[in-house]
Amino acid sequence: MTTVETALGASKTMVLNMGPQHPSTHGVLRVALELDGETVVKAVPDLGYLHTGIEKSCESKTYSQAITLTDRMDYLNPLGNNLVYCLAVEKLLGLEVPKRAQYIRVMMVELQRISSHLVWLGTHAIDMGAMSVFLYCFREREEILKIFERFAGQRMMTSYIRIGGVALEPPAGWREMVRRFLTMMPNRVDDYETLLTENRIWLSRLQNVGKIKLEDAIAYSMSGPTLRAAGLAHDNRKVFPYSSYEEFDFNIPTRTDSDCYGRYMVRVAEIRESLKIVEQAMAKITDQGPIRTEAPGIVPPEREKMKTEMEALIYHFKIFTEGFSPPPGDAYVAIESPRGELGCYIASDGSPKPLRCHFRAPSFVNLQALPRIIEGQLLADVVACIGTIDIVLGDVDR
Repeated sequence: MTTVETALGASKTMVLNMGPQHPSTHGVLRVALELDGETVVKAVPDLGYLHTGIEKSCESKTYSQAITLTDRMDYLNPLGNNLVYCLAVEKLLGLEVPKRAQYIRVMMVELQRISSHLVWLGTHAIDMGAMSVFLYCFREREEILKIFERFAGQRMMTSYIRIGGVALEPPAGWREMVRRFLTMMPNRVDDYETLLTENRIWLSRLQNVGKIKLEDAIAYSMSGPTLRAAGLAHDNRKVFPYSSYEEFDFNIPTRTDSDCYGRYMVRVAEIRESLKIVEQAMAKITDQGPIRTEAPGIVPPEREKMKTEMEALIYHFKIFTEGFSPPPGDAYVAIESPRGELGCYIASDGSPKPLRCHFRAPSFVNLQALPRIIEGQLLADVVACIGTIDIVLGDVDR
């Protein structure tokens, strides 16, 4: 008898393995279910099928090299992963990022938030049998990926946010490209709601399914849309502002349903709020100004300087071959990812490589509440519950 089966116990009930397969469990998640007929009596999530060892790998890289690894944890939020890691390293170093770079960061991570929510909505809709919404959401996501490709040369694993600022100047024509997306997107969100929000099948699959009380959600340390759908307006962008978020005007959508439908409504509302933030960021980003802080030996010099100044060339060579050495100490920073509170802890021993690198992954923390959410539900509702938590297994098994 396996450890999971022992935890479930042996009785007249039936133990059913759900997963690990990607479509219904949103990644290689195995959930061992104890069923009484079609009712879930007990559930045990079984993790580790995707474990990548990214945190330990970061400790074998220089601080700059580790950025490319952060992209690959929550692969639907690579820019957010870049941001929290760079903020932690910058806190360790005491670096101040130029305002222009901060606004560019905000714009990019909010586009990433919209992209992530579109993937969630499309895949959750197809879980529930709504094929058209899946196609529409990925159509809009494609426009965001085109913007990322124009900015960074990559559609997904961009590594665009760097220690001290961002990698590259915004490309020519970027304002028109982002403006077209902002003009198009609100009507597309209206279309999603027309198809789903009052759809009788959608309502029957989501309403009063997967409920969790606010006090239980807090006790499980849940965060993000799952917590806000339970009624608590907690958002790190408001509570602990970073990257100049205190200068932006936006609302924190909440619901009190605390069921799968409430989590759906919160995420749709967040897409609309992120569109407002992107528009404000566009207005704040000037055409001139630094995109990286001046920190010789830590932040690479501009490429033009590298071609004309020997000192800049030496700094560039040493940064990329040897890295830089922060003073001994540690730092923790938390941001609001599309899935909730994403934190990064960095400890330095004074060498060019982190002594310790650890991420507080919202998917991992939110997933521990899954048994509480699905116990007492029907087997057919388990897919809806897993989907509305919005887990990414790369974030869980990092």
